Amino acid sequence: MGFETIDYVVLAIYAVALIALATWVSLRPDEAGRDTSDYFLAGRALPWWAIGASLIAANISAEQVIGMSGSGYAIGLAIASYEWMAAITLVIVGKFFLPVFIRQRIYTMPQFLELRYDSSVRTVMAVFWLGVFTLINLTSILWLGALTIETVTGLDLFHGLLALAGFALLYSLYGGLRAVAMTDIVQVVMLVAGGLLIAWIALDAVSGGNGALAGFGTLLEVAPQKFDMILAPTNPDYQYLPGLSVLLGGLWIMNLSYWGFNQYIIQRALAASSLEEAQKGVLFAAFLKLLMPLLVVIPGIAAFVLLPELDRPDAAYPTLLAMAPAGAKGLIFAALIAAIVSSLGSMMNSIATIFTLDLYKPHVGERGEHHFVIVGRIAAASALVLAVFAARPLLGDADQAFQWLQEFTGFFTPGVVTLFLLGLFWKRANAAGAFAAAIGSAAFSLGFKIWLPQVPFMDRVGLVFLACVAVAVGTSLLTGRGASPKAIDLAGTDFGTSRGFNLGAAVIAAILVFLYWYWW
Repeated sequence: MGFETIDYVVLAIYAVALIALATWVSLRPDEAGRDTSDYFLAGRALPWWAIGASLIAANISAEQVIGMSGSGYAIGLAIASYEWMAAITLVIVGKFFLPVFIRQRIYTMPQFLELRYDSSVRTVMAVFWLGVFTLINLTSILWLGALTIETVTGLDLFHGLLALAGFALLYSLYGGLRAVAMTDIVQVVMLVAGGLLIAWIALDAVSGGNGALAGFGTLLEVAPQKFDMILAPTNPDYQYLPGLSVLLGGLWIMNLSYWGFNQYIIQRALAASSLEEAQKGVLFAAFLKLLMPLLVVIPGIAAFVLLPELDRPDAAYPTLLAMAPAGAKGLIFAALIAAIVSSLGSMMNSIATIFTLDLYKPHVGERGEHHFVIVGRIAAASALVLAVFAARPLLGDADQAFQWLQEFTGFFTPGVVTLFLLGLFWKRANAAGAFAAAIGSAAFSLGFKIWLPQVPFMDRVGLVFLACVAVAVGTSLLTGRGASPKAIDLAGTDFGTSRGFNLGAAVIAAILVFLYWYWW
């Protein structure tokens, strides 16, 4: 199962090339003159292709590659709804949210909440996001990545955690978002190439060496139950993907929160050179999302046929990787490392941005641009070190890490979406209503979890969202009179999109209709 010399050579070439590229992108004659716009938002100059590639590289990491393959092993193609529904969510974000955010010239999502509500809402949500990014996202990426390193190379988990953290620091800490976004182009190429290669290897093995297409046909014959997109209530995995709720319920709330209001993701679009570039970037990312299930879910289903006795589903992808021949193993592993470190780099930059601009700067005042860049670097490195030591206690006993991550974040996403949707489109929403929604999200979710455990978590997310909206609206009406003085004036916002964007959105919608009709 270990590496051979050629695999180490491939991996070393990738690592050296990536660090060299990140260093070259980051170089500037006057380091002391680097400002916050340059470090946190790449000087607001990212082109559409860098935005789209960076969105996918930030999103597709260990929890998708390994965790979603594990869910493909356990559940089947239905888990692809997270990817396919994300595609249409990105279209919505590009058309209805980005015009407002880019017009406001914001750096962070908490900053928008202060503009719309008040500074206390900004502070509370900044602390919340820092906690989630550090103790949930960073830990899951590091843990699943280290698990794969251990399976393939034999390196123990703790040293695998250290290796990933060290690589991410070398690759992303100095250059900020510009280094992350521009090198993500290479990362996405690696990710797609490695994903296609492991899918081919797995499907070819299923067919007994008769090719990937024959292997896919074999999967349909041997494991037809793994190709139900809409699960029936009698399905043992209905708790994770509750039938039509996937299309009509809580998954929308989770996707809107992740793709529309999550600093970790939306930061790339905020760094666009223009609104049109940002919209083209998210559309490009939407098309890439349609491809992702082929790269991660299908290999998981193939592992179910090839390796039915695995100890846990999350071992599916690492075990398939270990089956690859010499050379190919190094390439696939490099692609997986690319996915991991790109997400780590993106997360670290978001942590640096929120800590520095939303928590630190408002309390210390002006200290010079370079000072804030240094503070951001220290915050990012500190969060990464904390995540290394928290990974095992938090995730050591997880069976399907992807599902664990979704359920945990589902406690808070209804409140987040309520804050932003009402803040964007309802003038009477105020800070009291925002606080009520934020607190209600956790309280309602915990109540459902304790007293109605039989309700699938995705249904719970939808129900809690409706409750949060009701509480926020009621509180705003009771505590305010008329429109909030901080309401967003949408009259000057242009929600029109180009003919190319509209055509691309129509194509994506048509593909999704076909996929769900065919695999229903």
